Amino acid sequence: MDLKTHSGGTLTVADSVFGVSYNEGLVHQIVTAYLAAARSGNAAQKTRSEVRGGGAKPWRQKGTGRARAGTSRSPIWAGGGVTFAAKPRDYSQKVNKKMYRGALRSILSHAAEQGRLIVVDSLSLEQGKTQLMKKKMAELGVEKVLFLMDEVDEAVYLASRNIPYVQVLDVEGVDPVSLVRFQHIVATESAIKQLEERLS
Repeated sequence: MDLKTHSGGTLTVADSVFGVSYNEGLVHQIVTAYLAAARSGNAAQKTRSEVRGGGAKPWRQKGTGRARAGTSRSPIWAGGGVTFAAKPRDYSQKVNKKMYRGALRSILSHAAEQGRLIVVDSLSLEQGKTQLMKKKMAELGVEKVLFLMDEVDEAVYLASRNIPYVQVLDVEGVDPVSLVRFQHIVATESAIKQLEERLS
């Protein structure tokens, strides 16, 4: 298939990467797994056996008129342990490489079909100035955008880092969440070719 470039030309790409049907279930599964893997999972609370103190029986078993108590570290006591204490856990889900690549192909194909994927010959700025990047974005007609390059240009990165909803990534760092969260994807021709090699 052919992708239209912003300059008016066309770029021939493989149908197996940019022309597949959208698999919503697969994309949802991969995006969910990616976000789950980013969770720290380091919540930690203490059970009644881990809280300091509480070794002595607070008062005798019978005769006081109060409820019997064996430890002052019971969950119903102030300063006691937590009944179902949270423990560090791993939230990551198993994802096959084939499924991951399939999801990326599906997202890219969907973006190309919807006109959200904009191909440019190259992407560079004279200086890492925010105003220069805003001017470039106005030329491309984009606001919330992911810039995808074969290699991140320092000036482009510096010029974009202070603009909300703008991200710059190289092909190696591309992920499904970044591809779906932005309104537009602006990719250089060399980045498209690298993606094609990586996902075909």
